[in-house]
Amino acid sequence: MSANPKYIFCTGGVVSSVGKGVTAAAIGTILKARGLKVAVQKLDPYLNVDPGTMSPFQHGEVFVTADGAETDLDLGHYERFIDENLNRGCNVTTEQVYSYVIEKERRGDYLGGTIQVVPHITNEIKRRIVLVGRENNADVVIVEVGGTVGDIEGLPFLEAIRQIRQSMNRADTLYVHVTFLPHIGATDELKTKPTQHSVAELRGIGIQPHVIIARTDHDVTKDVVNKIALFCDVDERAVIPLKTVDLLYDVPLILEDLGLGDFIMDHFGLKTPAPQLEDWRTMVRRMREVKDVVRVGIVGKYVELHDAYMSVKEALFHAASKCDHKLEIVWIPSGDLEKDKGWDLVRSVDAIVVPGGFGYRGVEGKVLAARFARENKIPYLGLCLGMQTMCIEFARNVLNVEDATSSEFEGSGDTHVIDMMIEQRGITDLGGTMRLGIYPCHLTPGSAAAAAYSAVGAIDQPVQERHRHRFEFNNNFRQAFQDNGMVFSGLSPDGTLVEIAEIADHPFMVGSQFHPEFLSRPNQPHPLFLRLIQTAIQTSHTPTHEREPENVTGK
Repeated sequence: MSANPKYIFCTGGVVSSVGKGVTAAAIGTILKARGLKVAVQKLDPYLNVDPGTMSPFQHGEVFVTADGAETDLDLGHYERFIDENLNRGCNVTTEQVYSYVIEKERRGDYLGGTIQVVPHITNEIKRRIVLVGRENNADVVIVEVGGTVGDIEGLPFLEAIRQIRQSMNRADTLYVHVTFLPHIGATDELKTKPTQHSVAELRGIGIQPHVIIARTDHDVTKDVVNKIALFCDVDERAVIPLKTVDLLYDVPLILEDLGLGDFIMDHFGLKTPAPQLEDWRTMVRRMREVKDVVRVGIVGKYVELHDAYMSVKEALFHAASKCDHKLEIVWIPSGDLEKDKGWDLVRSVDAIVVPGGFGYRGVEGKVLAARFARENKIPYLGLCLGMQTMCIEFARNVLNVEDATSSEFEGSGDTHVIDMMIEQRGITDLGGTMRLGIYPCHLTPGSAAAAAYSAVGAIDQPVQERHRHRFEFNNNFRQAFQDNGMVFSGLSPDGTLVEIAEIADHPFMVGSQFHPEFLSRPNQPHPLFLRLIQTAIQTSHTPTHEREPENVTGK
């Protein structure tokens, strides 16, 4: 690590969801391409400990790090763009900071002092920012501040990043402000006034941005760039117009081609080799040139908000691009299938993915989707709950255990093919108490799962995968499943936990208790997603109109 790591702080203005996360990740890409070691951190001002107990409809996906932290979905962008495994220190929330400070106060660590937002809360935020650079041996630390400038809950974080500039060489910090340029249809012009006001508010608390990323859905003229530079007091070369693109992985190239990488190097006084982005450019070009389409249905409980499955859709995109195919996702609400709706969508796809989730709502639709895939030989990948519903379906319709279910949905009974893990019993708190993070999985030689991993050179045993679950396959049913065509192709090292289940007589029907989507990268798709797409392409010659579900409304 550099003796004095550099810090880049990304803030947002005008509106939320403007793309700060992707911008921070893209900056990480262009810095890493120059040979720098990069760490990325997200500061979330909300009062939750983490997003683990939040509704997916409110917060989107919960991204799980290797060390078991339940974090903001932006960390998924960071990992995919910079190809580094982050840790729990890379996501900081207001509650984590306040709880730590209050615990110190209760222990008497402050020697009777009055505890205040400044300096105690801001000092703790600064400590965590510096710590993430140290723990990751970073040359550059990129810190995204969640929310929008002006949010009350974000003020301590903005004050903390202001103070960091005071405590070190000012040339070691750089502030990037991501704003939005609204377009007025009546006059056909982009308006810079909201950006000016946002920067004025930021300057009012002592932060002068060095770079302004101007997000927009329209072309930005040189006059608009000059106007922003003049009224916001930044260099013209540091006003970066970033028009909405249809491919996220194009953003690092756009920022690099507009000179942002060189500007950052000049600001920090760093001398680095020329950026090595040739492989990234080739990857993006390949993604754009594909023409053949593969259709994948995602049967989920939260499909109304696509961000709830951010890593799943990205993993599918990575795999489809690797196979020189354009991905078309068909979003299928699992609850609709229970009402005998949406089956035309199911019959139209080349493969089915059933992702994770919690609670009983929509589960029967997932079971029906698994049955359709099994009986019609449609490639299927079940993730966490998707593996569990695949096993429930198998028990009901192959083993004839008609009321097979999970103890997550029914509290007692002897037909729970999915049951709560022993170590989870007696736990009452929901947050941060599941089986979380990376765990080993031994693959069964000759299985579809083993073939998928070995095909991409992942031959080391055991494979390491990320988990987020409280329930597991009930081993009391293991022999009956195996006797009737289910293969448990991935097990924990002691053989007690089922990690992967698959149907033997099927082109590809695999369920994983873990979440492979968290390890997929744009230039290195996860083996299970890659094999799913490969199989879907190979079998898609089957006319979809001939696929008919049998008794789809039955339990």
